[in-house]
Amino acid sequence: MDYGKAVQQELRGPARALRHTIPQVYAGYGQLHEAALAPGALDAKTKELIALAIAVSKQCDGCIAAHARGAAEHGSTPQEAAEAIGVAILMNGGPATVYGPRAFAAFNEFHADQEPGHENNPPGR
Repeated sequence: MDYGKAVQQELRGPARALRHTIPQVYAGYGQLHEAALAPGALDAKTKELIALAIAVSKQCDGCIAAHARGAAEHGSTPQEAAEAIGVAILMNGGPATVYGPRAFAAFNEFHADQEPGHENNPPGR
């Protein structure tokens, strides 16, 4: 099952409608997103893994999908994603044992897209 992609597809239309209605809010959030995830003392990969763990703790399917994809695109390994999710389980207990597997499935789905020769990974990306 394509968990991460299915969640993103489900949210695409409603999010687009809301973004068109309140564009300034979304523009401001976009700037915050870029600033928070920009490389600094922590690289973007580490920041995406932190965001993925927080998404598990917040039980946010859309956040899980977005940051699973971001972590995969920034070169995180399945082991790194699993360990970040493990920290979320430590800090959040039982609910994270439900959302953690969702996050790991989404990460693995997007990680597969990063493999050389995968159809969603065009040359030069």
